[in-house]
Amino acid sequence: MCVDVELSQPAAPIESPGGYEDVLALVRLHGEPLGTIRLPLMGGRCRAVDVRRAALKELGWAVIRHLMEDRIASGMPDEGWSVKDLTRVRHAAPQESLPTVTVAVCTRDRPAALAVCLESIMRLDRVPLEVIVVDNAPATDVTERLVRERFAGVRYVLEPRPGLDWARNRAVVESRGDIVAFTDDDCVVDSGWLQAIATLFAAEPGAMAMTGLVVAHELETEAQHLFERSGGFGRGFRRRWHAVDRERGLPWEYCGAGQFGTGANMAFRRSLFSRIGLFDPALDVGTVTQGGGDLDMFFRVLIVGHTLVYDPAAVVRHRHRRTYAELTRQMAGNGYGFSSFLVANAMSYRHERMRFVYLASWWLWRWQLVRWFGAVVRPSRLPRQLLAVELWTGLTGLLRYPKARRDARKIAARFGSESADPGRPITRWIRRRRGQAWVGPMGVRTVDIQHTITDLTDVRGYELVKVFVTWGERLIGSVTIPNQHRVLGARRLRDAIAETLGLRLLEYTREGALGSAWNAAEAAIFESFGAAEPPVLQETLPSSVVVSVVVATLDRPDGLRECIRGIQAQRSSRRVEIIVVDNNPKSGVAASVVSEFPGVRLLAETRRGLSYARNTGILAATGEIVIATDDDVIIPPHWLERLVAPFGRPDVAIVTGNVLPAELETDAQLHFETYGGLGRGFTRFEVNGDWFESFRTNATPTWELGATANAAFRTSVFSDPEVGLMDVALGAGTPTGCSEDSYAIYRTLKAHHTLVYEPAAYLWHHHRTTMKSLRRQIYAYSKGHVAYHLTTLVRDHDLRSLKRIFVDLPAWRVKQVWARSSHRTTYPLSLVTLEIWGNLVGPVALLRSRLRALRIGRGKPALPQPALPQAAPTPSRVIAESDRPARAS
Repeated sequence: MCVDVELSQPAAPIESPGGYEDVLALVRLHGEPLGTIRLPLMGGRCRAVDVRRAALKELGWAVIRHLMEDRIASGMPDEGWSVKDLTRVRHAAPQESLPTVTVAVCTRDRPAALAVCLESIMRLDRVPLEVIVVDNAPATDVTERLVRERFAGVRYVLEPRPGLDWARNRAVVESRGDIVAFTDDDCVVDSGWLQAIATLFAAEPGAMAMTGLVVAHELETEAQHLFERSGGFGRGFRRRWHAVDRERGLPWEYCGAGQFGTGANMAFRRSLFSRIGLFDPALDVGTVTQGGGDLDMFFRVLIVGHTLVYDPAAVVRHRHRRTYAELTRQMAGNGYGFSSFLVANAMSYRHERMRFVYLASWWLWRWQLVRWFGAVVRPSRLPRQLLAVELWTGLTGLLRYPKARRDARKIAARFGSESADPGRPITRWIRRRRGQAWVGPMGVRTVDIQHTITDLTDVRGYELVKVFVTWGERLIGSVTIPNQHRVLGARRLRDAIAETLGLRLLEYTREGALGSAWNAAEAAIFESFGAAEPPVLQETLPSSVVVSVVVATLDRPDGLRECIRGIQAQRSSRRVEIIVVDNNPKSGVAASVVSEFPGVRLLAETRRGLSYARNTGILAATGEIVIATDDDVIIPPHWLERLVAPFGRPDVAIVTGNVLPAELETDAQLHFETYGGLGRGFTRFEVNGDWFESFRTNATPTWELGATANAAFRTSVFSDPEVGLMDVALGAGTPTGCSEDSYAIYRTLKAHHTLVYEPAAYLWHHHRTTMKSLRRQIYAYSKGHVAYHLTTLVRDHDLRSLKRIFVDLPAWRVKQVWARSSHRTTYPLSLVTLEIWGNLVGPVALLRSRLRALRIGRGKPALPQPALPQAAPTPSRVIAESDRPARAS
């Protein structure tokens, strides 16, 4: 679900009756987009205060920068101003005389999509001079009837020559406005789109072309999500000016014109086309090139010395392809279009040919092969097939432009109008300067932000301008702006000053003089935009949801007894099912303990191994949530509800909690805490598939997210074929020794589920008390860590594990030895040596464990017979106990 959040409007909750799990919000202030945030929905709703808090937390600097820009535009106060004054500045409407705009929509046989697009144009805040629909070689008259019957104020134009750029050229010829703004028929324009376009051209007389922000209209299918992950159409939320300096020459990266925007949201001064020619009809949709017409025009604007501006204030929403087949065709078109664009301009601008060769090499290596290698090295949500399609069509598309050019000439000859020649001017650059280093004179100017900033019109003789910024008699700092021998507009000056010196200006406020200006500014915007309300625990799981707690045990009666007592003492009104899985039923130890607790289910699992035992409990559980814990923990009465509360969000699949030491009395217990313990800190966090894929070359550190001594799972996740049950070749009781929990988390995140770490859901753990037992534990952890990474390598084809095993682990061991040798830690070298040996034994341990699993069975366990007759479940008791643990007996 995609929505808008306008911070200057009264706060309102986000509600979704459609069953969405989360929402992608475009955050705006005074109409200008600042960025996007993803918000979880609970019960189809997100509170207004939580929306504001999330927006300001993630985009706080963007908000302050925008407010500072408005403050500078209206003139800084003389003295004694406060950070709160920023939020009181009224966003002034532009006073310039705005140019007239013609809106052009080119379409072909998509009447339903066109109707939605035109309806959005009819709702524009600013009325365009005219709206033209160019119907490109239609198969029927449906589009014409739609326009004439439903949109009386829209001018219908028929263009019989097939090809999107023929249609664009017809729109230019037919237009009467000073500006020609293009959008596609599968787009929905924002209500402020036209105002932003007109304002930009009025404020920037030197700008001849502009592009704007394109965001997703909806993200409902996997194909739409894949398109966004592949890059989408978005080009960021900062205004950018692009121009070529005639004395320096054309930068090679400017040949990659896709960075400037897309044809779904572009506008040009109509006078530009008489200088550089019309669109190239041999490019884009409707020809064998299938794209590149917009990129070609952007490049031509720049190469003749004009300025192109990217302004995210002009927003268009694009309806991405909904099916995988449509997306595949689109990715193929991207490849054909890009390579055809390169060939077209390499043919036209022969003196710049090596730049296009360099760009093609960069595209092949950095954009294609590196992404392909990344998809091979680590699991990726972007299918390799899509990458392969774009790579293949990019290579084969090099041969398509000459044919498209011949076809365009035939079409032009057949219809007897308008040449197929795009009219590219031939320009030769003076290459006196090369590289990124600046050489030559630099302009120096001073701007006083206490007064209204105006354009710097006397800097045409400079490539760079150093602007010293004063505030009355105070010198604030300086900004260096590459103006490329052009007028430096007031808007660009304000933008650069707010970006570079915004924090410095905050130091001159009353709050900044007394303390942290940033903290004061952050507090002020939180208060002003309705986010100052203290956060409350809004996540709740309905009491009707049944929770099953699975305790796997192996002959530890005292610990098991204490654990069950803690579970039964939970402050919870829900039905809590307690399942004890005895991994050594022959001893009868667990059976004797469970007999003391009516209502507790006891299951027997004769196959030795913690994963076997937990899988048995998971399969027998009747709850929608399954909690895994150990028989050596002390559980406070508030633990369960805090642990399951995040499952109120449908996207959450795992919740882990903090694990604190119950006592630190012996050297073994102290050394285990130095080793790292089982706790993961006191700050709540959450991770998902995006976090999983964010590690490009390093292994995803799932072992830092918690352990199954204190973890809850949505039961349905175990039936997900991409996740499954615990790996029975990993974990305590097997030759590998541990890491079944890390691998379960790995598979869950890889399947794009969410994990929440909730430190408030803590419990206490009895660490090993003797050095002998600690050495066994450390040895098992070291074997299991390597076995886990080898499992991700073999089963999930995650090549990042090789770096972890052969680079990161050895480097860490060296650091451990150095830290102990230099007396920076008390962790014994004997344990470091044991860890090294465990790492070395890990591959053998995994092999032994896999063979063992094959021998004793690795599938679903047979339905185990309960060791004791089952009594009816009893409601959980509520008792008032101290949260502090008792001393271990």
